Amino acid sequence: MRIGIVGAGALGGAFAALLARAGHDVEVTARGAGLEAIRRDGLRLSGGYGEAHVRVEASDRLSQRPDLALVCTKAQDARQAIADNRDALEGTTVVVVQNGLEGVRVARELLPGADCFGVLSIIAANYTEPGHVRITTTAASYLGRGAGPADDGSRRVAALLSEAVPVVAVDGFEGAQWTKLVVNMLNALPAITGLSVQEVIADRRLRRVLTASMRETVRVGVACGVRFGALQGLGDRRLRLFARLPLALDQVLPLVMGARMGRVPNLGSTLQSIRRGQRTEIDFLNGAVAQRADAAGVPAPVNRTLTGLVHRVEETGAHVPVDEVLGAVAG
Repeated sequence: MRIGIVGAGALGGAFAALLARAGHDVEVTARGAGLEAIRRDGLRLSGGYGEAHVRVEASDRLSQRPDLALVCTKAQDARQAIADNRDALEGTTVVVVQNGLEGVRVARELLPGADCFGVLSIIAANYTEPGHVRITTTAASYLGRGAGPADDGSRRVAALLSEAVPVVAVDGFEGAQWTKLVVNMLNALPAITGLSVQEVIADRRLRRVLTASMRETVRVGVACGVRFGALQGLGDRRLRLFARLPLALDQVLPLVMGARMGRVPNLGSTLQSIRRGQRTEIDFLNGAVAQRADAAGVPAPVNRTLTGLVHRVEETGAHVPVDEVLGAVAG
């Protein structure tokens, strides 16, 4: 099968390498040093899914219509990337592999003739250098669309992708997006402080802030009428209980998440963007929580503060000392 990957960064590069290793004809889009490296040396994958070194077609836009396309850009780049590749994507099957809540909606808006799905990936991948992705944590990815049960199309695409990497078709995909948003609260504090996710979780003071941002996200979702989808052992009942328990007890959740990551430092996608000098997708993560809170008329001070601190790091290039982070959240 011919598969197009729009955005060959950490996750896009991982999916491209795994699908090529499974025997598919893969074309990727990339820019700058990444594009040069892939054209020159191919894509290299290491870590949790083993070693792979594959040759794929690479350019700044897809050269022809694939049978299946994965859009793996950062959330803030998705609209432009889909528009740039509209001729190749319209009329085919498009899977948006992305954080945040808007990816599938944007794809449907721009590609009315495409069959659009979303994927929520828990895989932790470091883009170690142009053309080289290292998997630090393996996990199943979750595919679906809409708020109802998984349909035949979702099961078909999930089975195809599972030839290369585990993908599960899930019910209530839109609710699962909110559950993934809770998980994505792991991203902001590493970007702000420069610490790995594991180091943030190990720090009792930062773990308290992280837990508060997660609880706030659940409470905003509840205020918006969300029924949280099942994802990695988390679901509606558990998350609603999490939002009601004392903060001290709730810290078990990030501790469990940290234990699953193992010892290889997980930088988080937002810190990786900071290190590459790129804009982050924070407005689609913690910023999305603050935006939805405004619409629902409920407070979200922790997520609003963390969003602002990430923007400060983007602008200055300097991480924020832990004591200053704690003061900003407390204030």
